[in-house]
Amino acid sequence: MDLSQLTQIAIKAALSAGKVIQQHKQDEILVEKKQGGTSYASQVVTAVDKACEATILAHLLPSCEAFDLALLSEETEDDGSRFEKDFFWCIDPMDGTLAFINKYPGFSVSIALVAKDGSPYIGVVYDPSTDTMYHAVKGSGACKNGRPWELNPSNDHLTYFTDRKLKDTPRSSEIEKLLNEQVEQLGVKGVKEVAGAGAVLNGIQVLENGPACMLKFPKKEKGGGSIWDFAATACIFQELGLPATNFEGGRLDLNRRDGTFMNQDGVFFANLMAGK
Repeated sequence: MDLSQLTQIAIKAALSAGKVIQQHKQDEILVEKKQGGTSYASQVVTAVDKACEATILAHLLPSCEAFDLALLSEETEDDGSRFEKDFFWCIDPMDGTLAFINKYPGFSVSIALVAKDGSPYIGVVYDPSTDTMYHAVKGSGACKNGRPWELNPSNDHLTYFTDRKLKDTPRSSEIEKLLNEQVEQLGVKGVKEVAGAGAVLNGIQVLENGPACMLKFPKKEKGGGSIWDFAATACIFQELGLPATNFEGGRLDLNRRDGTFMNQDGVFFANLMAGK
């Protein structure tokens, strides 16, 4: 498996999708509904999401044939091939659709290569709002705009990144308690909340703004994000030596047999290095 070649293919695909987003980000967008989780954000889709997927697939489908890869994408029905092949592309053509609709800069393109056992091998994230490319390859480290990425935490507070405000989140008091415990352990001044972006960029912002974290409790209802919301950033976190786990700190399963939603295990992504 030529991970270097596949990474370059994924980067080109993400950039092409990003151009589609940039062309339409000021347009009035018609919003459609689809089957999703319990949150509104997981139920919205636009023509731009679908155009991004078509652009990405034009780049990736030839590699599926050449390298015998399966494919899982948010806007295409899961055909189960990810359980048969050794590796699969895991695609979120435009994460943060709700932010895009509201013209809030919290959307991105996310492409990952995941092994059958649920381990991420390649992670590519493109932020069209800032024209920033992030990528990582298993065993080869993480890069920002093509250069090795070294994190420089400098904040005197803990930032909590979330798709919706803490006051609107179930079990908010428990989350607040966990955050305050981390504040004490880190010796920082308090908690700053940043809400509204999609899960992919929230993960990236956790890395950009340490000390920081994002989390989702396990729950019975469908939701909590899907595999494609976490696969690429999990690879980037992994290569930076930082936790991208289920809520209990265990291995994040990125090839679930019970569906794509992560609600049963929850997630915990953290960059708890404090500034100097």
